[in-house]
Amino acid sequence: MELSEVGKVARLARLKLSEAELQDCHKQLGDILEYVKLLDEVDVTGVAPMSHPVPVHNVFREDVPGESLSRDEALQNACKTDGRFFLVPRILEEK
Repeated sequence: MELSEVGKVARLARLKLSEAELQDCHKQLGDILEYVKLLDEVDVTGVAPMSHPVPVHNVFREDVPGESLSRDEALQNACKTDGRFFLVPRILEEK
């Protein structure tokens, strides 16, 4: 990895790194990438690809329809309301 790429990644991550810190990160990232290259040497012949390293089971409850809140109950803790709807600040300008 080039030093300029490390600087670009730092900027994308919104990190302000000094020149010394950039040099340290450059070395550390290089060491990490060299270590990861060792995985290319592992024989994976006959090993099926996995989507997850451990079995994953759905832990969600059944989606069963229930009773809904009334309009008054839903609006009772709203900061602003007109009695029918939540009122929120405008974030988009009209065209």
